[in-house]
Amino acid sequence: MTTSAPARAVRVLAAPGDRHDEILTPAALEFLARLTGAFGDRRQELLKERRRQAIRLASGSPLGFPVVTAAVRDDRTWRVAPPAPGLEDRRVEITGPPERRMAVNALNSGAKVWMADFEDATAPTWDNVVGGQLTLLDACRRRIDFTTPEGKEYRLAENPATIMVRPRGWHLLEEHLEVDGRPVPAPLVDFGLYFFHCAQRQIDAGYGPYFYLPKLENRYEARLWNDVFVLAQDLLGIPRGTVRATVLIETITAAFEMDEILHELRDHSAGLNAGRWDYLFSLIKTFGHRTDFLLPDRAKVTMTAPFMRAYTELLVRTCHRRGAHAIGGMAAHLPGKDPEAADPVLAKVRLDKEREAEDGFDGSWVAHPGLVPVCREVFDGVLGERPHQLDRTREDVQVEAQHLLSVRRISGPPTEHGVRTNIAVALRYFDAWLRGQGAVALHGLMEDAATAEIARVQIWQWLRHRVLDRDTVLRMLDEELASLGAEYPWAALDEARELFGRTALVGELPLFFTPDAYTRHLVRIPQVRS
Repeated sequence: MTTSAPARAVRVLAAPGDRHDEILTPAALEFLARLTGAFGDRRQELLKERRRQAIRLASGSPLGFPVVTAAVRDDRTWRVAPPAPGLEDRRVEITGPPERRMAVNALNSGAKVWMADFEDATAPTWDNVVGGQLTLLDACRRRIDFTTPEGKEYRLAENPATIMVRPRGWHLLEEHLEVDGRPVPAPLVDFGLYFFHCAQRQIDAGYGPYFYLPKLENRYEARLWNDVFVLAQDLLGIPRGTVRATVLIETITAAFEMDEILHELRDHSAGLNAGRWDYLFSLIKTFGHRTDFLLPDRAKVTMTAPFMRAYTELLVRTCHRRGAHAIGGMAAHLPGKDPEAADPVLAKVRLDKEREAEDGFDGSWVAHPGLVPVCREVFDGVLGERPHQLDRTREDVQVEAQHLLSVRRISGPPTEHGVRTNIAVALRYFDAWLRGQGAVALHGLMEDAATAEIARVQIWQWLRHRVLDRDTVLRMLDEELASLGAEYPWAALDEARELFGRTALVGELPLFFTPDAYTRHLVRIPQVRS
C-alpha cells in the first residue's frame, strides 16, 4: 500500500474458521484500518444527519428537490463516466447471497451481471461474512468448482456473469472486528475485503471492482462512498475511476437527489437502480405518522401506482440524461418445476419486465436462474443488438415533488389476508435470518430483508392509525407461530416472536430490524480472546 499515514490496528474478535486466514491477512486488516480511520467519524456524522432529517420531516418540514443543488440538476453538460468493461450490457442481472452453490448457479445463469449481496440477502453471521469473501475470491481465481457429498457437480462456465458486490449499508457495524475498541463499519468490511483481494484480479481479467450501494439517503452519503473509492484506489495503486458503482434509489429522500447522487459519483458511477420494497419501507418510515401515507396491502401497491410510476420514470430520465444505466426492480418469483404452475408466474414476470423495457430501463433484476430467459427475451425484443437504450432520454417525463408523494390516491385499510400475510412473512423470515439464512423461499417468492422490513412496518403503521386492532394482530401472531412450529419443529419461535414484538408492536418504530437483532443473536465473540 502506498500511503504514509499510520494505521490503527484491527482486532479480530471472532474465533478462527476454515480458510479465514486467506481473507483476514495482516495486509487486508491494515487496509480496513486505514479506511476506518479515514471515514469512521464521518460516517457517524452522516448517521446523525439522517436522524436530524427524520425529525425535520416528522415535524412537518416539506420534502422537495434541494434548492441549493438546482444548478447541478439544470446543467445539461455533465455526464458520468462511460460504462466500464463488462457493464456495457446489463439487460439481465441476477442477485443473491455469496454462498458457493448459489454463486455458481448465478454466474452460469446466462445473466449479464451477478450481484453478490452481503446486505439484504445475507444474514451477517461471521461465517457468512468471511465465507462470502472466500466465495468471491475463489470465483475471481476460477477455483470455485466443487462437488457435493451427494455427487452433484458445480462447475464455472467459460463466460460467467460480471460480478458486482453489494456491501451492507452505512447504518450497520461488524462487531467481530474492532479498531480502538469500536466495531468497524460493516460496509467498509464488505467493500474493503473484496477490493483488497479481488480488485486487481478483476482488472487483470478485463473487468474491474464493481459495486452496488444500498440505503443511501442523500448526496453526502454518495460523496462519502466516492471518497472511499478514491482512497482505496490510491492505497493499492489502482487508477482512479476504475471502480464503478450503481446506487440503489430505495429511500424516499434519495429520490429527490438522483442527479446529485450521480454527480457526486460521476467518475465512478454505473447508474441507478429502482429498489422497490425498500423504497416503500422508506416511505412508511419517513411519513408513517401521517394518515395520507397510509398504504394498503403491499400486494396492492404495484409499480403502476402513480407515485411509483413517477419514481421509476424520473430514474430513467435522470440516468439517461447523464449517460448512466437505469436498472429496473426485482422479479422475486420462483418458477417452480411444474410447467403448468410456472406459466402464470412467468406471465407476471414478463408483464413486469415489458413495462420496464418499454419505459426505457436498460436491464432488470431477477432472483432465480429460471427467470433469466424470460427477462432476457423481453429486453432482447426492445434492445435488439444494442447493449442499452441510453439514447432514450425521456424528455417527455416531467416529475414534480408532489408526484413522488401522491400516495393518497391508492391509500386504504388493509385486508385480513394482507395482515396475515405480513405477519407470516415477517415471522418466517425472522426465523430463517436468526438461523443464518438471508435469502428465503416463502409463498413462491425469494424473499430477503427488504420484504421483512415492509411487512413489519406495515403492521406498525396500521396499528398506529387504528385501522387494525392489536388483539387481531396478537391472535394471528399466535396462529402463524403455531403453523411455523408445526412445519419446522426446529424454528426459533421465541426469538422470532420477540423480534416481531420489538420491531412491529412498539410505539416508536425502529429504523431497521437488523442492527439490534444482529447484536442480540448473530454476534459470536469468545469469552477468551487470543
